Amino acid sequence: MNPFLAVVVGVLYAVGTYLVLQRLLTRVIIGLGLIAHGANLLLLLSGGDPGEPPLADAAGVVSGASDPLPQAMVLTAIVITFAVTAFLLALAYRDWHDTRSDEVEDDLEDRRIAALAAREGRR
Repeated sequence: MNPFLAVVVGVLYAVGTYLVLQRLLTRVIIGLGLIAHGANLLLLLSGGDPGEPPLADAAGVVSGASDPLPQAMVLTAIVITFAVTAFLLALAYRDWHDTRSDEVEDDLEDRRIAALAAREGRR
């Protein structure tokens, strides 16, 4: 595995995780996209070094062929990521259309549970 690409995967995961923890929906969507790109790159790196195309010659002998499974998994992951991103963009647009803001507000139930936990922590 190329150490540079391993660092790139780590950076994509780190930046994506940081963005997912933000309060703005656009940053959350970009963060999920970065995490998905990191996962796709990690899947490609797990396939090992690139080799010959995954085809057999006329005699049926395969020498030095690369594994096609990681590539197929990445193609599937790209389609799933596209669908999830489109869905999240539709939700973000709906929220922006209703509130003219893409910031996620605190939930009243979350505030109540936090206040209850703070009171019980003092006892």
